[in-house]
This record gives sequence, C-alpha cells and structure tokens, in this order.
Amino acid sequence: MTVDDTEDRRRRFEAVALPFMPALYGAALRLTGNEAAAADDVQETFLRAFRTFDNFRPGTNARAWLFTILYSVFINRQKKARREVQVASAEELEEKYRAFVESPLTESPSFGAPWEQPMPREVEAALRSLPEAFRSAVLFVDVHELTYAEAAEALGCPIGTVQSRVHRGRRMLFAALEDYAREAGYTPRSTS
Repeated sequence: MTVDDTEDRRRRFEAVALPFMPALYGAALRLTGNEAAAADDVQETFLRAFRTFDNFRPGTNARAWLFTILYSVFINRQKKARREVQVASAEELEEKYRAFVESPLTESPSFGAPWEQPMPREVEAALRSLPEAFRSAVLFVDVHELTYAEAAEALGCPIGTVQSRVHRGRRMLFAALEDYAREAGYTPRSTS
C-alpha cells in the first residue's frame, strides 16, 4: 500500500467513523460506569475499526458496525477482568467505593446530542442496577436509538432476544423508578 493509499484510507475512515465518537463514548460510559474504561473501550473500538476498515462495506450502517465493535471490546474487557485476580486492601476498596458513590455518571461531559445529556442520578442508578444483558439492550435501543436489528447485530443475538431484553429491562426500570417518577411529577400521585 502506498502512502497516498494509506492517507486516502485514513481520510475515508475518519469521515465514516469519527462522527459517531460521542455516541460511542456515551454508550461505553454507561456500559462501564467508568470514564477511564469508557475512553479505553472507545479507543480500542476505533483501533479495531481502522484495522478492519477494508472489510466495511460503504453504504452500510457505520453506526451499527461501530457499536458492534464497541460491545465486543466491552465484553472482552469484562472477560479478561474476571480471569485476573485482583488483590486490594480494605482501605483501597473503601476508597474506590467512596469515589464511585461520590462522583455519579451525571457529571460526565456532554456532547449535546439528546442521548448524551446527563440523566438524573436516579435513572443512572437504575440503569446501572440492571443486569448487563438488559442494560446493554435498553441503552442501545432506547438511549442510542439503534433499531432492534442493529442492536441484535451489535449484541450478537437474535432480534427477538433483543426485543425481549428491552421489554424486560423497561419493566425493571419502571419498577425501580416508579417512586422517582411520581415524585418528579411524571406520573400522577395516588389518591389513596
């Protein structure tokens, strides 16, 4: 490959992929719950996407392609972390817990798109409490507005499974947020 070919490939990749960086970071942040891990996952996503850019078919959905790579990176990082033995003192664990509780995800940078706006703490906490399979499906479909087909491709499962996970995830969120919704005025207060 010549220098001109490499430069042309880089320009095409940047035109296709870079517009989705804010959405990918938002998804990674909500998947990982950690800014550094989210940034690492997005960086790894773009590295993998660039390496395999010759396999990308122009005219297909670049956003879904990138979300597929992001989810793969996220799952691989989780699997690797489970295999590694973590040794930490009680003080380190307490400090990590305190830092987690005191700096909610709502303080993360916003890029201006509706799905990138900070969510209320109660909503973020309810999302974080969902099992990963349901959280990923809800995030991809409801927050990042992927179609069920795109989410199914990204998550590597059938469309029906995504639909089921989104439905069940929404029900879990409804149950977790019912009191918050009433107090915030989203639903009427009971008259009993």
